Amino acid sequence: MTRRIIGPFNRVEGDLEVTLDIESGRVRAAYVNSPMYRGFEQILAGKHPLDALVFVPRICGICSVAQSAAAAQALAQCMGIQPPVNGRLAANLTVAAENLADHLSHFYLFFMPDFARDGYGDRPWFADVQSRFKSVTGSAAGDVLPVRAKFMNVMGYLAGRWPHTLSLQPGGSTRAIEEAEKLRLKILLSEFRGFLEQTLFGDRLEAVTSLDSEAALYKWMKPRAKRADFPRFLNIARDLGLQHIGRATDRFISYGAYSDGEAALFPAGLWADDRLQALDIGAIREDVTSSWMTGDHSLHPSEGYTLPLPDKEDAYSWCKAPRLSGQVVETGALARQMVAGHPLVRDLVGRHGASVTARVVARMLELALVLPVMETWLRQFLPGDSYCHPATEIEDARGVGLVEAARGGLGHWLDVRNGKIYNYQIIAPTTWNFSPRDAAGEPGALEQALVGLEADEGGNAAPLAVQHVVRSFDPCMVCTVH
Repeated sequence: MTRRIIGPFNRVEGDLEVTLDIESGRVRAAYVNSPMYRGFEQILAGKHPLDALVFVPRICGICSVAQSAAAAQALAQCMGIQPPVNGRLAANLTVAAENLADHLSHFYLFFMPDFARDGYGDRPWFADVQSRFKSVTGSAAGDVLPVRAKFMNVMGYLAGRWPHTLSLQPGGSTRAIEEAEKLRLKILLSEFRGFLEQTLFGDRLEAVTSLDSEAALYKWMKPRAKRADFPRFLNIARDLGLQHIGRATDRFISYGAYSDGEAALFPAGLWADDRLQALDIGAIREDVTSSWMTGDHSLHPSEGYTLPLPDKEDAYSWCKAPRLSGQVVETGALARQMVAGHPLVRDLVGRHGASVTARVVARMLELALVLPVMETWLRQFLPGDSYCHPATEIEDARGVGLVEAARGGLGHWLDVRNGKIYNYQIIAPTTWNFSPRDAAGEPGALEQALVGLEADEGGNAAPLAVQHVVRSFDPCMVCTVH
């Protein structure tokens, strides 16, 4: 058996290192390391509670709005306030815009370029894919970047700026939308829809969301595989058998996304043992056995702490190991759609388990599902009504903010004492998915998903199958350790 250390990975936010034990040409064990410690949770201690709204967006330049939304929710719970209808609509639109932009960027800029590598030179689709997706020279980047940039103007109207907006507050949104701005937003969403339907899908969004099985998906793909980008991916994925690799636990969690105050577009829940179950956030514990952190026991994040111990024996990552009822779970778009019960995603996972193909399909499906709802939210704004209730001072309180970022469930746990932040703990999506082994020796989700993959025993580059599995989770390492 040989051991290979793969890293750093390109096209990944932050630093990532993966150690592979390889035997007979296959991965027998994987160890995922988040090698960068940042310490935001320590920075927040002692600050005024509202200062969290300034600090936490700077954890990440990709999902800063999701961080803002989680902090605002935790503060709102401490203050005992709820945003008005306009404020909730504005917050949902802002988070959705960030998430959809992230899905688009991941597909075009992070994921698809790997299929233009020379290792696939003998595939019948290679010339077309290289022309379309090869880094720097492929035509796709030139098509998608202007579209993404224009779509991000949505952030200008809704949040004032991106990243690191301050518009999302405990009481709602400080950025009121005028009638003329509603019209401009409607135009931006319509133009984005046009790109998705013409270039990404080659079909109407509503036709994509109606696909209900693997068989229906591939039947829909065939006439579009050479003229639209998502069908191109499906053709590649089926040829390479990506539906058979990347399986982790098949246990999925979602905190719920885009609530209207009573129900959520995508509900909260746990999918495990082939059935939907209620999600008990009280059952979350953070294990630090394999983390360069102090601590001897697994603690709930409301009681936990983040104190570095860089010389800790047998540790191999700065990432903690969050567990739900002691079990490894996966979060992300695939988890959201499994919990929400979309028939296509349920069929894909039912046939093959979680996979590279299923994760990408779920993200593309969310583009088609969420944009029409964003159009509806925009129409529901009430001109002249309030967007934000004023914040109140907090002396002693605890709050939790749970949101769904593009990569999955993001949780903020806030403890305020004597008017100052006493403790602030965060579990990011990649902390769940890229966690190390726990006290029971159970590998994290990605560590499990890499086992069994083909891998040569020499060389420095990551095997192509390993790269596809890693990228299907879309790691954001700066969020992982924050």
